[in-house]
Amino acid sequence: MARRLAPGVRSIEVSVLARRLGAATGNGRSVVVDLPRLGAAVSRPSALDDFDLVVGHLSHLLPLRRAIVLRCHPLELRERLRGSRRGSRADRHANFVAEATDVVLTEALASGCHVVEIDTTGRSVSAVARRVRATLRVWDGPSAARVDWLGDPSVTEHLLDGPT
Repeated sequence: MARRLAPGVRSIEVSVLARRLGAATGNGRSVVVDLPRLGAAVSRPSALDDFDLVVGHLSHLLPLRRAIVLRCHPLELRERLRGSRRGSRADRHANFVAEATDVVLTEALASGCHVVEIDTTGRSVSAVARRVRATLRVWDGPSAARVDWLGDPSVTEHLLDGPT
């Protein structure tokens, strides 16, 4: 089912899209997405006509023209994940390392699409949604590699730490 990020913005989560296009297995919260199959399905004309935005951790790996990568200071991300009780310590640490070292940004840039980064640090969900809507309305072109967590000594110090 499509979600509404805001009035006029039609979005769909990657796993829902994958199910709709026959590129997913599993049920409930455990869904395995066949990324090559989903990529081929998304490449077909009109596959995404009903949507303005594909949301999710795999969306930047799809053959799309543009990507918005949401960034968050790694220490804040770690606290958000800890507070939500999502994942194990090792999972939270892996997310910390991935954010600190720009993994998703690098993958999005490697896909060849135009990438815009939005820093979500210290912002509410509604503030981030407003920024995403504004970006979709007025796409000024790519603006990637503006967020640099490795320049923060507190981040590099914690990269050497184990899971916390």
